[in-house]
Amino acid sequence: MNKPLIVFGATSFVGQILCRYLHELNHDGSLNWLMAARSEDKLKQLQQELSGPHTPEYRLADAANETQLRALCDEAAVIISTVGPYALYGEPLVKVCAETGTDYCDLTGETQWIKRMIDRYESQAQASGARIVHCCGFDSIPSDLGVWFLQQHAQEQLGSYCQQVKMRVRKFKGGFSGGTVASMMNVAKEAAKDPALRRELSDPYALCRAENKPRVRQHKIGAEMDEDVSSWIAPFVMEAINTRIVHRSNSLLGQPWGQDFLYDEAVMTGNDDKGKSRAKRTALGQSMMMVGFAIPPTRWLMSRFLPKPGEGPSPEMQRTGFFDLVFVGHTADNKTVRTTLYGERDPGYGATGRMLAQAALCLRDDVSREDKPGGFWTPASAMAAQLIPRLEQHAGLSFKTE
Repeated sequence: MNKPLIVFGATSFVGQILCRYLHELNHDGSLNWLMAARSEDKLKQLQQELSGPHTPEYRLADAANETQLRALCDEAAVIISTVGPYALYGEPLVKVCAETGTDYCDLTGETQWIKRMIDRYESQAQASGARIVHCCGFDSIPSDLGVWFLQQHAQEQLGSYCQQVKMRVRKFKGGFSGGTVASMMNVAKEAAKDPALRRELSDPYALCRAENKPRVRQHKIGAEMDEDVSSWIAPFVMEAINTRIVHRSNSLLGQPWGQDFLYDEAVMTGNDDKGKSRAKRTALGQSMMMVGFAIPPTRWLMSRFLPKPGEGPSPEMQRTGFFDLVFVGHTADNKTVRTTLYGERDPGYGATGRMLAQAALCLRDDVSREDKPGGFWTPASAMAAQLIPRLEQHAGLSFKTE
């Protein structure tokens, strides 16, 4: 039997969603997975909820205790971490995984922390064989695999990859959890104190390999009309992490889409005057939110009204949420490709739990170490061809060409 998956942070908001999903998948007892967290009382409570013929076992481990984390790594095939904000709590586990050769997945969206982990531990992961794959949730699997899917279609149908790809959010229904809010606040807090970090966060190629880091200027989305989708558009809140992951995928794959590859993301707001107004309000609102997170008094005030860690969308909201994305690609000779990606359930929680679980299973069961050796990978560069069928069969995602 394969060594188990271990969900670390099992009692967190997303961790519980993930554990319930794995429990559903394990109807025949063949999955082999464990839960881990620091609170035995909370683990027992979750274990009782998941009781039955295949009740999962649990292990105790604290995010700051390397001895306990090393014991988890000794037992695990893949560790799935939901312990955020990762910039505050995530480093010890990445360090131990890199040292012990243990595969790892998470759902971080914290660019500055990912860069820090790559700089500090990539050489150890390459030496030990650990495959570290960040951003295996809504940020950034749909963007990363959506671009990869479009590019494969372009190559097959047109004989060339697209030099420019746009992702547009057509429709979206979902909510924030306290963990996401805490992560966003921490990024803004760090950036407010550090000019070098602000420059790093503004660099679309911050996560690319130094030896093939592009220099082409990327388009910065504002409130504008996009003729490709016949709609006004506004910045998409997840763009800051998703674009960095997509560019890193191009870098890790050897730049098949070109060193001058362009990629941006936006939300569609409508093609009339109301759509124009919504685009302007959305762009302004996002700017004001990040400024508010960066200033201590407003950050404190906003924290009183936003979800706290452990809080998030209700089960009904998770079940009825969805996301509908369109990707438009242009080749260098002005040919166009369009693909779509639809996902069931709340994108940040219901869908994310499923994507994260399937990414970990894919890494364990479908991706050989000969094909993908140790190092820091993205979802697309590590396992796109193997993961897309899993997501369509088991996670409610649908990739289509138009």
